[in-house]
Amino acid sequence: MFPTQLTDSRAFEIAQALLGGFDRHYRLFRATSAEAKARFERGDWQGQQRAQALRIEFYDTRVAEAVERLEERFSASTLPMAVWQQVKLHYIGLLTNHHQPELAETFFNSVCTRILHHAYFHNAFIFVRPAISTEYIENDEPAATPTYRAYYPTPDTLRETLARVLTNFQLDGEFADLRRDVERVLAAVLARLGDFRWRANFQLQVLSSLFYRNKGAYVVGKLINGFSETPFALPILRNEDDGRYVIDAALFGEDDLLALFSFARAYFLVDMEVPSAYVQFLRSLMPRKPRSEIYSALGLQKQGKNLFYRDFLSHLRHSSDKFRIAPGIKGMVMLVFDLPSWPFVFKVIKDFYPPQKDTTREGIQAKYLLVKAHDRVGRMADTLEYTRVAFPRHRFEDELIAELKHFCPSLLEESGDDLVIRHLYIERRMVPLNIYLQEATPEQLERAVVEYGNAIKDLVAANIFPGDMLWKNFGVTRHGKVVFYDYDEIEYLTDCNFRRVPAPRNEEDEMSGEVWWPVGPRDVFPETFGPFLLGNPQVREAFMRHHADLLDAGFWQAHKARILAGHVHDVFPYDPSRRFAVTPRRDVEHPG
Repeated sequence: MFPTQLTDSRAFEIAQALLGGFDRHYRLFRATSAEAKARFERGDWQGQQRAQALRIEFYDTRVAEAVERLEERFSASTLPMAVWQQVKLHYIGLLTNHHQPELAETFFNSVCTRILHHAYFHNAFIFVRPAISTEYIENDEPAATPTYRAYYPTPDTLRETLARVLTNFQLDGEFADLRRDVERVLAAVLARLGDFRWRANFQLQVLSSLFYRNKGAYVVGKLINGFSETPFALPILRNEDDGRYVIDAALFGEDDLLALFSFARAYFLVDMEVPSAYVQFLRSLMPRKPRSEIYSALGLQKQGKNLFYRDFLSHLRHSSDKFRIAPGIKGMVMLVFDLPSWPFVFKVIKDFYPPQKDTTREGIQAKYLLVKAHDRVGRMADTLEYTRVAFPRHRFEDELIAELKHFCPSLLEESGDDLVIRHLYIERRMVPLNIYLQEATPEQLERAVVEYGNAIKDLVAANIFPGDMLWKNFGVTRHGKVVFYDYDEIEYLTDCNFRRVPAPRNEEDEMSGEVWWPVGPRDVFPETFGPFLLGNPQVREAFMRHHADLLDAGFWQAHKARILAGHVHDVFPYDPSRRFAVTPRRDVEHPG
């Protein structure tokens, strides 16, 4: 496949140009992440949200620039394959001492597939497997910040060490009461460790960058004692009144960290010179979380996609079950299928929709992009978007093949033994809430209804109106959290007009089974939600006891007014019971 000699001088220049394009991308990516510190220090929450959203576009912009540059300088798409074979070998050589080789390989794949116009799965010149190891990469430059800092307290100096952990991040400004916060963290640490023996290797390892998201900054690390390792995270908030900082809680253990790094939350802003080292450290805290999801949580969602696809191909090689139509009520705009042995679903936009769905393929894709760029507050599932994905055709049930050919013929392509789907989304599989409620005990039912209402209220806090609020559009995660996953009717809350149903003008209006009052395209009447949602008496009783305000237009209008006034709500990934007693004012009753 590869030449024994490197004979074309253009190949090295192309490899250099490609790596230069990636280096520019990561330089800008890292600068945006580093600037998160200054935005946090001055309380620029809207700027933080804008940066989180805009950063998602960086990658595709840089890829497009690289493609254009290579076409202008080298007419890259006309070069023979022998040249591209040499380009890849030169590129591997250039990555030998690079600090982000795995990201650079993914960038190479993105540029290469665009230029050569080959399907991802048929392109012989991409990095199907990594060529450069990411083990033990560290920045050895004299002024470089290490990936993590290790602290070695004694029983007498643990309090001072905790204070040093917090002050070493050098936030511009003061803590409201650092001594109080340290005492609270110390008490939480000792309570977590219980009756333990202090071992010789007792230490705290703390990642060198804070993790910024929404209105919080998180210290992330682990406490090591003997053979025991305890993950922890400390959320730092900024007091809205005087700008001083406070530790809001102490989170411990893998489950707390999994909630913090949930697939239903916005990506963090983190300043990393060696991202693979951060991923390796985080995996030691969350061994159940795939590397692909950790990369995505760090804002490196293209790398996450690449690793996810590799994991998927590996799973296909080591499984034999068949793709099937996903259980549950079929969607009007999406055809959803899954592989029982793989914890994800595949969503394909249909070619046509029933009359009540006034939408287009482009409109649906725009809704999914909105969710990708928005703060998902733990209530909207992240999606991976792919083009031209090849599946082994023999792994599809006949019923699914028939559905795809009927509803999505424009997106299908037969290629030998493969069935190629030109565009799809992949999403974490959850139990549809309507199915969960049918099978739930009375206690589970009430808890799920409470979670459903909390999910909607968290979406409201994030300026999101879900549109279609039916139970089937929400799922229950393995931790019992209710998450929204159907985005084709999603709108910004501030774009909606929440109204009360007018009083009937006469007896004919009162007896009419039809809407007799004028309705605008984005008018919403919350009091009409009840008949669609509350047919089950048990569900109705629980809903009315906990979330009757969702049927009141005033609830929605009040939140819309606050958001339009510039207020940014904060929704944090831990239960209110975990918060310390004295904290900055918060506005959301049900943090995600």
